[in-house]
Amino acid sequence: MAAAFSGLSAANDTIIIKGVGTWDYFTNYQKHEGPFWNERIAEVSDGQIIGEIKPHTELGLQGYEIMRLVKNGVFDFAFGLPGYVVPESEIFEGADLSSLVQNIDVQKQVANAYFPTLERAFAEKYNAKLMMLYPFPSQMLWCNSQISSIEDLKGKRIRVFLTTLGDFVEGVGAVPVSVPYKDVPDALEKGIVDCVITGTMSAFTSKLYKVASHGFTLRVGWGLAFGAMNMNKWNLLNDEQKVLLQNELAALTESMWQETATEDAIALACLSDGPCSIGETGKMKLVEPSDADLLVRNQVATEVILPRWAERCGPECAANWNRTVGKVLDLRAEAKAR
Repeated sequence: MAAAFSGLSAANDTIIIKGVGTWDYFTNYQKHEGPFWNERIAEVSDGQIIGEIKPHTELGLQGYEIMRLVKNGVFDFAFGLPGYVVPESEIFEGADLSSLVQNIDVQKQVANAYFPTLERAFAEKYNAKLMMLYPFPSQMLWCNSQISSIEDLKGKRIRVFLTTLGDFVEGVGAVPVSVPYKDVPDALEKGIVDCVITGTMSAFTSKLYKVASHGFTLRVGWGLAFGAMNMNKWNLLNDEQKVLLQNELAALTESMWQETATEDAIALACLSDGPCSIGETGKMKLVEPSDADLLVRNQVATEVILPRWAERCGPECAANWNRTVGKVLDLRAEAKAR
């Protein structure tokens, strides 16, 4: 009986964390999210913390329900995109507003500046502790006809997956169209859309080069993602376990930022003329934005993207953004006077 009681006590000391990840076919899940929870955390905690994670694609989830499931305790930890949680509050858009940031080091500064804001929002809306922010490869435009400048986007139907991307598309005189990622190649091939916005590596892995001839390498977003944990589960950890988990997630976050920076370069080389170490070259024509394109982008950002978001999010939200991200980018978000 004593032995049985001892075994029960040991079992009760083990914290099992049920997680849900992003897409099984992207490297963020394959290299980072999955191995961290399914292997790494049990090893470094000597079995005190055991993770069990599957990607939302394998679980048949769309993404938008994930944080509600975390709030209800169905999952203990989730990786996901802020776009999934924007229906709860537009404040979640603030760290990845379209086209504002062209450099990954600046995007990291933006994420760090906005982290406390998102931390409060996750706690209030979802009873969750925000643990990390990390990027997917940058979001660019891939088109089935020649694109020489931002002006060539006018009138085109462009696939988007976030409201702020739709603001950018409308700001350059194009038409935003919502298309699920899995349907993107088919939509391009059939002419349902003329261009799509998606990440550099996802453009390569989905073989968009077979249906798209041109890439316009203006960064219109970063696919900034989050990792958040149910607060009740977090509170079950002792102080030592909390420190361990935070340190391990910080190391994971850093490696994901570093890898995304290299993935962008690899994907762009593979989509065009190479060299490509991960498959065939796509032979796409990549067009870099000119100084004139960037001036148009600046105008769209200040006259369309930021005012529309400030209108959606409200004056208090916009003022907070101006104190945080705005200082990093030297920009202000203000709703247009009516």
